[in-house]
Amino acid sequence: MMTGIAGIGSYLPDRYMTADEIAELSGVPETVIREKMGITKKPVAGPEDHTVEMGIQAAEQALKQAAISAKQLDLIIYIGEEHKEYPLWTAAIYMQQRLGATRAWGFDAALRCGTTIMAMKLAKDMMTADPSIRYVLLAGGYRNEDFIDYQNERTRFMFNLASGGGALVLSKEMADNELLGNSIVTDGSFSEDVIVPVGGTKAPLTADDLAANRYKLDVPDPQGMKARLEAKSMQNFLFVIRDALEKSGFTQADIDYLGILHMKRSAHQYVLQQLGLHDDQSIYLSDYGHIGQFDQIISLELALAEKKIRPGSVVVLVSAGIGYAWGAQVIKWREDE
Repeated sequence: MMTGIAGIGSYLPDRYMTADEIAELSGVPETVIREKMGITKKPVAGPEDHTVEMGIQAAEQALKQAAISAKQLDLIIYIGEEHKEYPLWTAAIYMQQRLGATRAWGFDAALRCGTTIMAMKLAKDMMTADPSIRYVLLAGGYRNEDFIDYQNERTRFMFNLASGGGALVLSKEMADNELLGNSIVTDGSFSEDVIVPVGGTKAPLTADDLAANRYKLDVPDPQGMKARLEAKSMQNFLFVIRDALEKSGFTQADIDYLGILHMKRSAHQYVLQQLGLHDDQSIYLSDYGHIGQFDQIISLELALAEKKIRPGSVVVLVSAGIGYAWGAQVIKWREDE
């Protein structure tokens, strides 16, 4: 039985941080931020833009597009970040209550910025194995921009972190937009390269840590991480795309649209070049920055609005997450308008 995307939703805060504001905070020239980092502006959380709340806003849109009520959901998988309203909390159960999903059960899943791709595989596999699961909601929010210290040069590659939420309704009742092959690679040798060094059991948070601004993302070994990533990152990035396509019965020549996370401009262009794609077969998220695992959902929405995805299109969504994890999902878009 097919599993497909029945509804898509996203939420973006009203507040934005511009390239010149990032430049002023960081001391990095604005031209570097715009041209090299590829950031024109990015949404940042306002006082009421809490992580799970942003996911709920996106979920309501996705349910509306799917033309089902929350009461028809069988499962909710929270795909947002661990940084949320409360540090120890099952967000999916809160979403279930807020949405009125009285028939569903829920749980939280996490693979950093690879969570959406991972959860699509997880949900499809669960729907295949369990006939009672017909409708699944994947939803969550992201505001890891809270952990960026713009004075820390070691984290410059994360200055694009932004805020927002995203959601997908998956269905095997009306399986348009079929989920095909999925591929995920993880490499634990990077697992401690990007961390918030205090606030866990190894180093409980103290007043001194807060005063020293240590409760932020940091990179303990930037040169070592860079060298290892250069040897593996793009290789794994391209591998998961090609592997997911092969599992789907396609090759890279069949790609009509690539929904790719925000990364520096040169890396984005390199991926397109290696896959033989043109600029109009993807969207560079310079006005959005990196909203974690929701870049692919936002890219999908934008591509549909701009008619870059048409009936019969072969769509590939691809992610890379700190840890490190690389993932790709192939979707065959519906054949009819």
